[in-house]
Amino acid sequence: MPGGRLTHEHRRQIAIWLAEGLGYAEIARRLGRPTSTISREVARNSAPGGYLADRAQQAAGQRARRRPVQATEPPVDGRPAESVRGFVEQFATLLVGTGLSRMPARVFVCLLTSDSGGLTSAELVRQLQVSPASVSKAIGYLEGIELVRRTQGSGRRERYVIDDDVWLRAFKADTGAHAEVAEAARHGIDIFGVGTPAGTRLGQMARFFTWISEQMNDSGLTDAVMHDALTVLAALVYAARPLTMDELATALGWPIQRAADALDAIGRRPILSDPLTVEQVGRGAYAVTPRSDRLSSAQRDALIVSPCSTRGSRK
Repeated sequence: MPGGRLTHEHRRQIAIWLAEGLGYAEIARRLGRPTSTISREVARNSAPGGYLADRAQQAAGQRARRRPVQATEPPVDGRPAESVRGFVEQFATLLVGTGLSRMPARVFVCLLTSDSGGLTSAELVRQLQVSPASVSKAIGYLEGIELVRRTQGSGRRERYVIDDDVWLRAFKADTGAHAEVAEAARHGIDIFGVGTPAGTRLGQMARFFTWISEQMNDSGLTDAVMHDALTVLAALVYAARPLTMDELATALGWPIQRAADALDAIGRRPILSDPLTVEQVGRGAYAVTPRSDRLSSAQRDALIVSPCSTRGSRK
């Protein structure tokens, strides 16, 4: 387990990777350990024949027998240290699966589970049993993605803390990226075509990332504004022609600003008008059209009825 003693299996892996020519840093990364741990292990247990796992394990066992019995590890926030460390490692492994590097994940979980929501570098080093350099690098990474911030603690020691709104801020940071992916996918539909396999997949992708972006975006839209947006949509459909802002406001009996807010809401949350889209045409006029990703070109062609065929169907 990362942070504990090296096992016999760990030493076998080190010997194999050394024979393959891997450096200490890469071996440390694979084992989730500081590079210094690997360099000390190899330096301490190498012999003229090189580093041998069985000999290293035997030497480690002899040193352990000579080592005085350590006192029971102090609890963490009143909880058994072993239980806390086990949870940290388990939860960190899950976060690694989401793309977070192992050491930042371990540091983050330690901060997340501390009663105060903040720890000093020394406390993190002690709890994780890693080097100060490893903690410093992990904190720098977490600060860069706005999951952790520094505060000035007592005795001029910095504390690293997690704010209560950390998840909201993290989600907001991702919202723009999701919206860009959705827009790029819609652009791809125009290139490859709605009815093509690529267009179908891109359409599914655009709808998914649009939904994710809208769910994560703290738009601030009230129920009243969203209701107004649907009313504007209904008005444009009923009119069956482009309407200016003034025409919309007059027909609905609203102030200009109320109509403007409703149109702005549709622009900010396109899902409100799905499967239609509201577009600005001409000078300040608005009209509704079907979304391009809802119908294939063949479907659109089949729905276009010429005047001749209409007259013929009435005979």
